[in-house]
Amino acid sequence: MNEKNFRKNLVELLRGGSAHVSIEKALDDINPEIRNFRGTPNIHSIYEELEHMRIAQEDILKYTLSEGWESPEWPVGYWPDDNDSMNDAIWNNTFTGFFRDLESMIHLVNDESIDLTQEIPHGDSRTYLREILLVADHNAYHIGKIIDIRKILGDW
Repeated sequence: MNEKNFRKNLVELLRGGSAHVSIEKALDDINPEIRNFRGTPNIHSIYEELEHMRIAQEDILKYTLSEGWESPEWPVGYWPDDNDSMNDAIWNNTFTGFFRDLESMIHLVNDESIDLTQEIPHGDSRTYLREILLVADHNAYHIGKIIDIRKILGDW
């Protein structure tokens, strides 16, 4: 196996844009007035989807890197608890936090001192690779939901 290409492919998967829209494209030129709009009570807003992605990605990253990390309570801890107070500062923190942790996950992928196929020492038989793929898969799913919301709201 060509490890350099393997790691490069994982980074491409995390960044998106090959088989699905990248997160940058999904959020590009979004109308700020619709970021927190819920069409119905059972549908999340774009902000809620992004904050959920940020929380889940942070959880997976910290679980992977930090022995003793405690995940939020499922499911309530993985979604924002106060959608009504979302403002530009909260949006910007969510946006910045998501991309910061994505870059940290990419840094992990590129760290050649880590054998990505090995079990995480504290990881309940899970590998680094599994956690990387979990982030990519989860993000792709919710990027699709963001695009669907934007399409429904006429902002795509």
